Formats: sequence, structure tokens, C-alpha cells
Amino acid sequence: MISKLKNLTNSESKKRFISNLFALASLQGVNYILPLLTLPYLVRVLGPEYFGLLAFATATIIYFGLITDYGFNLTATRQISIHRHNKDKIIEIFSSVMTIKVLLMTFSLIVMSIIVFSFDKFSQHWEIYFLTFGTVIGQTLFPVWFFQGMERMKYSTYLNILSKSIFTIAIFAFVHNQNDYYLVPILTSIGFIIAGIWSLTLIKKDFDISFKIQSVESIKFYFMDGWHIFLTTFQSNILSSSGVFILGLFYSNTVVGYYAAVDKLLRAIAGIFAPITQAFFPLISAKLSHSKKEGQKLLLKVASYVMVMVVIAMSLMYLFADDIIYIVLGEEFVSYSYILKVLSIYFFFGMINNFTGIQYLTSIGKSKYYLKSFAISSLIAVTLYFTLTPLFAIYGILIGMITSEIALSVLMFYAIWKNSLWSNLKSEEEGEK
Repeated sequence: MISKLKNLTNSESKKRFISNLFALASLQGVNYILPLLTLPYLVRVLGPEYFGLLAFATATIIYFGLITDYGFNLTATRQISIHRHNKDKIIEIFSSVMTIKVLLMTFSLIVMSIIVFSFDKFSQHWEIYFLTFGTVIGQTLFPVWFFQGMERMKYSTYLNILSKSIFTIAIFAFVHNQNDYYLVPILTSIGFIIAGIWSLTLIKKDFDISFKIQSVESIKFYFMDGWHIFLTTFQSNILSSSGVFILGLFYSNTVVGYYAAVDKLLRAIAGIFAPITQAFFPLISAKLSHSKKEGQKLLLKVASYVMVMVVIAMSLMYLFADDIIYIVLGEEFVSYSYILKVLSIYFFFGMINNFTGIQYLTSIGKSKYYLKSFAISSLIAVTLYFTLTPLFAIYGILIGMITSEIALSVLMFYAIWKNSLWSNLKSEEEGEK
């Protein structure tokens, strides 16, 4: 293992990859540990009903967060990575993207307000949705794509760790019973906003990058550059995160609470692998742009290592689901351990799709095939969700998730095979020689 790490650090770019990987691993370690501290506490203190209410509000606001992010965590990261040595270009990218994000955030707030006050399902607890929307404001201010593109993830790591640690301490300090449920979105939003403001300060201080008003043409360029990835990301959320939202449309907050607690546990476990994929994306994008053949080799190498770990994690979750649920969520949730078993299968195909769609198709500029595959699989997901959920509740959500995720894998591999995307790259490399 040590020799492999030495080989991986034989160039400056790969050293940055290792640095970013450890930074992201530290952040994800906190993202892994803190939810495992707060999740059991909140589930027990708030109970399934209020926990479900907050989960449904969060699931609703996620859509507006996706609109505001607009896929920039991939497209802007790629642009920054390519032009990281051109300060004027970096200022153009940073300013244009931030302008778009603020406009999208304003649009999202208006749309959310209309929805909240138009339907009883939302208006009963309207204040929760507005308090939760503070996370969208924080996401808008926090340019994680800038730090990823510059391959300086230590900055966002420190900020995230600090804000989330403060949030965790505050949860235990101020949330003591069901009547304190409204404090959870307040504390969460404050943490996001503080981290966002602080990140902008660091960008100005350490990178000497300031916001400058950009031309309409420049803003339009980056808006269109992110369009395909935005659609893909939005559809991805339909596949991965709409379970809580759609379940909440048909059933009580209590039912949502049972499902959401297990779902959140799975995402905390799966999040362990996020540092690898996040740190790997700028490296593979740059590698494929310079040497397609070497980029393919690196992709296969990292993917093979990661998938072995994924299979091990998936097997442990499936075999010990009852014990995991009992320890983390309590005896009341053990009868819902089947959710974790099914979601472990979803997790496996989700990682395959990450390497296939994001790391490869997006990096070689073939995101249109990623988008088309997502469009079809998302349609499958939505159809199954709304057809099966009213009849089978949680089972309907799980069937929709697994079926659509497998369909996405099949569609992307088919697109690569049909269009000879892998062999074409090899041929191009041979032609260059």
C-alpha cells in the first residue's frame, strides 16, 4: 500500500491529489462522525413525527439548493482547474458563477414562497421551510467549486469542520425536547451561512480574487456551460433523494421519519467514499485533457480499488443491518432495517454510476450521454415513485430507487459501447503518436 502511495505522488499534480484526498477525508470523517452523534440523539428527542417533519422540509429545500448549485460543483470546478494559472480568467469564472448563483437563489426563494403559501401540506409549518432555506443561502456563498478547481480543499475542509462542529455542540446544548424542533434548521442554516461568508473572505485574502461585474456574454457562457450538468444533477436527486419528499406527499410525518432516519444513516456511511470521488474529479479531468490514454488507465486503477471497498461496505451493511439500526437508531427502528439492506444495493450501483458518468463521460466532454441516460432513468424513477408509493409506501420508494439506478448503469454502458467512446479515445491517442 505504501509503494502505491509513493507511485501516486511522483508528480506535483498527484501530490495535490493526495493532499486534497486527505483534506476531504478529514472533512468526510467529520461528516461521518457528527451525523452518527446527532442522528441518534435527534431521533430519540424529537421522535419519528418531528424528525420526519424536518426531514421533509430538508428534502423540499434540497431542490432549491440544486437549482442554486446549478452543477457548478462540476463545471466550474473543471473551468477553474483548467485555468488555475490565469488570474484574470479565474476572476471571470468566479464572478460570473457567483452572479448566476445569487440570481438563482433569489428565483428559488420566490418559487418556494409561492409553494409554501399555496398548499396546506407546507403552510402548516411555513416557518420551518424558510428557516431551512438558510442552508441554500450558505451554499450560494460557499464556492466549494473554487477550492476544488484550485485543488486547495484544505480551506473548505477547515471551514466545514468548524461550522459543523459548532452546529453539533449547539444541538446538544439547545435541543432538549420536541418543542425545540425549530432550533434544528436555525442552527443548521447559521452554520452554512457562517462558513459561506468566511470562505469568501479567505478567497480574497489568500488568493487575491475579488468579485467583478462581468459582461452578459460571459455570464451567459457559464450559465450554458452548466446547463447539461444541472439537468443531470437535478435528475440525479430524483433518483437518490426524492424518496423522503415523495413519501411525505402521501403519508404522515411519522412514516417519513422512520424512512428518513435509515436513509440518513446510509448516506452517512456512503459519504466515506465522497473524498475519493471529489478529489479525483479535477485530476482525471486534467489528465484526460492532456493524455486520454493515461487518463483511462488512472480511472480504471482508482475505480477498481474503490469498488472493492464499496463491496465490503455493502456486504457489512446488508449482513448486519439489524445490529446497525439497533445501535444507532434504537429498538423502535429495527423493524425498518430492510431499508438499509435495500439501500446498500443502491449504494453499490450509485458508485458505479459516479465513475462512469461523472468521472468519465463528463471529463471527456460527453456529458450529453450522461444526461440522456439520466433523463430516461429519472423518468423510470418518477413513474415508479408515483405509481407504487401510494400502494406500497416505503417499498414503492425502494423499488423505484433500485430499478432506476440499475437502469442508469445499463444505459451509460450501452452509450459508451454503442458510440465507441472508450475505443475512440484509444484510437485518438494512437493517432497522436
